Amino acid sequence: MKTGTNMKIAGKTVYVFVLLTVTMVMRLAGNNSSVLVMTVGNSSVLTCFLKGNITMLTWTITPKAGGLCTLVYRVDTNETHRTTCSDNINWIFRAGLPPALGIWQVGLAQEGNYSCEAATTEGNFHTRYHLTVLAPPRLSLSCDEQGSPVCEAAAGKPPAQLSWVPEGSSTAEEKCHNNGTVTVLSKFTACSTNVTNVTTCMVSHPAGNWSQSISCCPSEKIDTNVFLYACIITCVLIIITLLAVIYYFKLHGDRQCHKTKPPEIAPIHSQQDDTMEVEPYTTYVQKENVIYNSVSDLTVGQNLPQELCPGT
Repeated sequence: MKTGTNMKIAGKTVYVFVLLTVTMVMRLAGNNSSVLVMTVGNSSVLTCFLKGNITMLTWTITPKAGGLCTLVYRVDTNETHRTTCSDNINWIFRAGLPPALGIWQVGLAQEGNYSCEAATTEGNFHTRYHLTVLAPPRLSLSCDEQGSPVCEAAAGKPPAQLSWVPEGSSTAEEKCHNNGTVTVLSKFTACSTNVTNVTTCMVSHPAGNWSQSISCCPSEKIDTNVFLYACIITCVLIIITLLAVIYYFKLHGDRQCHKTKPPEIAPIHSQQDDTMEVEPYTTYVQKENVIYNSVSDLTVGQNLPQELCPGT
């Protein structure tokens, strides 16, 4: 906890020191310059340093992204003129005060140099601002597949500083975006089962400080995974066993049916049956032969023509 607090204080101190150094260097160079720091979405009013009565006022804006913007005001004609300026930058007229430059809902595109040139009855005066726009990161905290907390500070400008409570080993990586913002991703890789499982990610940024907590230690995640895998394996084994039992009974049931089926017995024909089937025909033939022989003998004995014999 103490280390995280020290990191936040050190980060803020370094950032303020850099801004003050830039301001002092510009002033020592003989320019009436200032460093202006704004947060995305905020508004501000820029004024010109001047003496005497103004006759003309000109703002020249050189943003980091986009073209040059100019705004001109002439007192004698009470006219304003502007070229290629965004809608959230315009004049502000106040009673008894010289015109000022208003910036509403500032964005990253408005970051850059702002120069004012005032022509007065006492001479020309120059005022310069260097506008730095801060983008607060979007904080998100989640658990990865291994059950380790992962903290993300997305699209921050400058990059956010991440720390963990309780302290432990962590790995961090940065991803830069085209608009100048940076996403910082930190993974907490150490979790003690002897203490509470709640882990807190702390984000330190010039635009503010945030923190978020989550509970997802590897021990709990591993236990959950083991239980889930055990259930899946058990279900698979049960299904395989049931299929094997069904197949076994089906296979052996068919074999038992074949064994219990009585064999087909061919009819047995005895010699007696054959004799019984043939004997009536034999008897009939013998009778016919006897009758034929009797008629034949009678015909021969009487010398009759055979055509007149009965039965011929």
